[in-house]
Amino acid sequence: MKAPKSWIAEYAALPAGLSGRELGEALIKAGLEVESVETIGGELSGPIVIGRVLDFVEEPQKNGKTIRWCHVDCGPDQAPDAAPQPVRAGEITAQLPGPSTGSGTGDERLAELVEAPASASGYWPRGIVCGALNFAPGDVVVVALPGSVLPGGFELGSRKTYGHLSDGMICAVDELGLGSDHSGILILPDAAPSGEPWVLGSDALDAMGVRDDVLDMPVTPDMGYCLSIRGLAREASQALDVPFTDPIDRAVPAEKHEGYGVRLETPGCPLFVALTVTGVDPTRPTPSWLATRLEASGMRSISLPVDISNYVMLETGQPNHCYDAALLDGDIVVRLAAPGERLVTLDDVDRALDPADIVIADAAGVIGLGGVMGGARTELSDSSTTIVIECAHFDPIAIARTSRRTKLSSEASRRFERYVDPGATYAAAHRVAQLLVELAGGTLAAGETVAGSVAPLPATTIAADLPSRVLGMPVTPERVVAILERSGVAVAQDGDHLHLQPPTWRPDLAEPYDYVEEVGTKVGLDQLPSIVPSAPVGRGLTREQRLRRAINLALASAGFVEVLTFPFSSSADLDALGAGPDDERRRTVRLANPLADTAPFMRTTLLPGLFAAVARNTSRGNDDLAIFEAGRVFVAGEGGQSPMLSVASRPSEAEIEALDAALPAQPRHLAAVLTGNWTRAGWQGAAEPASWTQALAFADVAASVLGLTLDRRAVEYAPWHPGRCAELSVAGTVVGHAGELHPTVCATFGLPARTAAAELDLDLLLTLFGGPGSIAPVSSHPVAKEDVALVVDESVTVGDLERALRDGAGDLLESLALFDIYRGSQVPEGKKSVAFALRFRAPDRTLKDADAAAARDAAVAVAAERHGAALRA
Repeated sequence: MKAPKSWIAEYAALPAGLSGRELGEALIKAGLEVESVETIGGELSGPIVIGRVLDFVEEPQKNGKTIRWCHVDCGPDQAPDAAPQPVRAGEITAQLPGPSTGSGTGDERLAELVEAPASASGYWPRGIVCGALNFAPGDVVVVALPGSVLPGGFELGSRKTYGHLSDGMICAVDELGLGSDHSGILILPDAAPSGEPWVLGSDALDAMGVRDDVLDMPVTPDMGYCLSIRGLAREASQALDVPFTDPIDRAVPAEKHEGYGVRLETPGCPLFVALTVTGVDPTRPTPSWLATRLEASGMRSISLPVDISNYVMLETGQPNHCYDAALLDGDIVVRLAAPGERLVTLDDVDRALDPADIVIADAAGVIGLGGVMGGARTELSDSSTTIVIECAHFDPIAIARTSRRTKLSSEASRRFERYVDPGATYAAAHRVAQLLVELAGGTLAAGETVAGSVAPLPATTIAADLPSRVLGMPVTPERVVAILERSGVAVAQDGDHLHLQPPTWRPDLAEPYDYVEEVGTKVGLDQLPSIVPSAPVGRGLTREQRLRRAINLALASAGFVEVLTFPFSSSADLDALGAGPDDERRRTVRLANPLADTAPFMRTTLLPGLFAAVARNTSRGNDDLAIFEAGRVFVAGEGGQSPMLSVASRPSEAEIEALDAALPAQPRHLAAVLTGNWTRAGWQGAAEPASWTQALAFADVAASVLGLTLDRRAVEYAPWHPGRCAELSVAGTVVGHAGELHPTVCATFGLPARTAAAELDLDLLLTLFGGPGSIAPVSSHPVAKEDVALVVDESVTVGDLERALRDGAGDLLESLALFDIYRGSQVPEGKKSVAFALRFRAPDRTLKDADAAAARDAAVAVAAERHGAALRA
């Protein structure tokens, strides 16, 4: 909502000298948000004055353009020191001495000027070149003189152009920063907004009354009444403790049908007011003061009747619509759309209607989408002389659903979605009629229609000291009553209790604590005392919290960077991962009201979010990445819909169990993605690319914090590349996967080739944690080293071979490490040589060579038994 300070000041008696920023600060303290304060004319400086066009000569140019060489009277204080250049018309050349005393043009006009001595006026006009053609002699215009600065830092000076020395510029609307219109220069009305004649040479912005501060404020749904000057002025008056004048000066009367016929056939429209104005001249220009306020509020001027409609909506917060009475066919009917009905709206889009849509119709069909946008069939035009004014109240939920379904968000629908004051409908309709009478020459018809009525909002009773007790600061009952009454609440005090009836524009005041919040906001949340609560006695972090923090710290220390991504996903993400129809990751939880239609599900895997983060980084040149995330995933269960519980009492154990059963499984996962180089190239050597080895190391680091060792097995599992994917398990329990991603997945998600990733079930890992292990004592005896190279089939995995060696080596084995895999001429085809370094140590003695050899041979024997391994010669 953009609101000019001068408009707010019409209804709130703002203190003299109050700046727009000071007003914004006061509104922020009142609970509103002010994004910016813009000063209209703030980019303008120097002499920008009121002038009058005396005459001009049109001069066609070789490029096909026609310019006008004009003489403009800018008043005696802004007159040039020397005479302007001669004007050429026919064979006459004359020096212009000053303002004209006649109205001739061409040679006759110049002849008249030749006869007029310079001393007749006492000063010379300005000579200005202008490319616009929409003005005539005698028009009042805005002139930027040399030395002025226009928006964008454009500094103006005298310059020679088209054969003349142009001594200023006649300005268009956009050149003054007052709007976007550049169709011609700005022509001012016959008199200033004050009604006084224009003073030539005076400051144009001050004379026009456009110099103003404009506050730009996003309005939250609970403060829909602030989508109006009326609502903002009320808040400003309370924040600054100044008087407030309500523009809604008349209540909605009892139902009557004396004007245009109206029938209400749906509860979604409980109130409809219709007035008729005849004799309207729709071709009259919009007054500059009204057009300026619309432009400052972010709306462009269209035509006088439409501008009046928009002006009243901004002023009162009540959307309204004007119909051309000549195009209406019978009574106006408010109903639900019939199946198959269509409507061409004012934006010239042919829309299919839904049976849940509230529509405005006549005997010939639908003429408007209720609360959203009118129809093109009854649109006003330059021939519309009789206008039917509609001001109605619509159900907010119904309007929100229609607006969302049609993807049509209008100024009206944005207000109705947030609840519009039904008590303003009658006064707003009469405000539109008043302006049509005053500005468009119309006449208000005597008969009027009020269909329906205003339903009162629910009343509430609170203890007079409730605000003081909840806010934690003294607020006397007298002050509570004063604050609520200024907010429009009707208060009846009965001893220690207050009976409260909220005004028609405050549906958010429904519960006792809503009134407490209202009092706290008006007192000033910055006035509430800051009291630090005492920390309750507890046991600190749980075991799971400590372990999760330890894992995150270990991973960060290993070179990975933690990120957070949104927990939303789509079926397209799962398709791109290659998840099959029976994949558990397809058990998604659909959101009832997703932030984006493209991501309507809660995630079942962390990888798509990490892929999006990688794609965003690499698109900006950040190619070397090792990022990870620890977060929840959401897997749908069989619990069905969760029950709706009463708030009157604490839920029972059975109800809590039913709620838990309806919730999806929400395990924590741990995932990482790696691209680019793990270590960069430098003087110490070449770069080391990030690969599946770091993805496996990521999983090993996380498991090692818990004292767990991961077993690996080659599997095929999307989205990893077949043959380059490891299934990770602990004692036979699968906890995750790691490896290199499939090339198709990389291409679909926009990832670099050979990107590696890992994902673990963190909660499952934590359940396998058996408690802190013991630190093995340091032996003073030397280690015995044995290396073995085993020839096995290509199908035998290193992990399986390693487990066989560990099982056979016995208790003396201290460590076992792979150091080589060889394929070549010295190994039979279809075989490979796998070499391990075995280290043996006894805690109580020095091992003999025979002891180490026996342990080595026992390990090789088990490998030979299980996998046919043979020592390489």
